[in-house]
Amino acid sequence: MISLRGVTKSYGRGAGLTRVLKGVDLEIPDGSFSVILGASGSGKTTLLNVMSGLERPDEGSVRVDGQELSGLTDRELTAFRKRTVGFVFQQYYLLPDLTVEKNVRMGADLAGNPDFSGILESVGLGDKRKKYPGELSGGEQQRVSIARALAKRPQVLFADEPTGALDEQTGRQVLDVMARMRQKLGLTVVMVTHNQNIAQMADRVITMNSGKILGQAEGGSKSAFEIGW
Repeated sequence: MISLRGVTKSYGRGAGLTRVLKGVDLEIPDGSFSVILGASGSGKTTLLNVMSGLERPDEGSVRVDGQELSGLTDRELTAFRKRTVGFVFQQYYLLPDLTVEKNVRMGADLAGNPDFSGILESVGLGDKRKKYPGELSGGEQQRVSIARALAKRPQVLFADEPTGALDEQTGRQVLDVMARMRQKLGLTVVMVTHNQNIAQMADRVITMNSGKILGQAEGGSKSAFEIGW
């Protein structure tokens, strides 16, 4: 369970102060697929960063599996991220001079996981392990980034616009991989998007605007190939 209570976050100071999160209360159940939906500038990426431990809130409580993140030292917070969470971003952030296998090994090594070879098979890239990122399509590169995140064996997978740089068909393939791996590994998935069609895949949809939660509703729980955009 991820639980946020009274979370605020601002950037800048004085006349340049921008309040991004304005007293957010939220719970994400274990094993759920939750989509945070909102327009650009609504605060959804900042919310993702705070609940994942990438950033600290200014005020409020962030608890993951009962552990209060705001009370952790920088070293403890780094250890939490290594142990507990995986990240998939719009940009793939692969190292171009490393093969697919070695890029994924980096994620495994962060968590001390010696058994990661099956992950590449699971995301459909078993035959690409000796390729370099520049030899892959955008969708294949994103699947490598998903495999790298999953190689850590995280409890929670956070995804920030993971299909934003992909065409429709490739985006559906990537979403299908994420959905299948979530079911296989029993992950909690939290995804940020502005695409309302993608939200139809979720168990629950959290709508944001101007740094606040506007509402929560059940999602459509559809497959990636049942949605359209």
